[in-house]
Amino acid sequence: MAKVLKCKDVGIDCAFEAQGKTIDEVLKQAAAHARKEHGAKRVTQDYLKSWKKLIRTV
Repeated sequence: MAKVLKCKDVGIDCAFEAQGKTIDEVLKQAAAHARKEHGAKRVTQDYLKSWKKLIRTV
């Protein structure tokens, strides 16, 4: 079963979807996407903690 986090899950109007076998894989993809596509200079532990709560298993 895959773990999934979408930008829309965190309130951003974007079609990006991070997928992986583990939560860490998903968080790494989401952090890289946030920096590259949304201009996040730093992805803080607070971001990661809040995103982690939104990850779903599909």
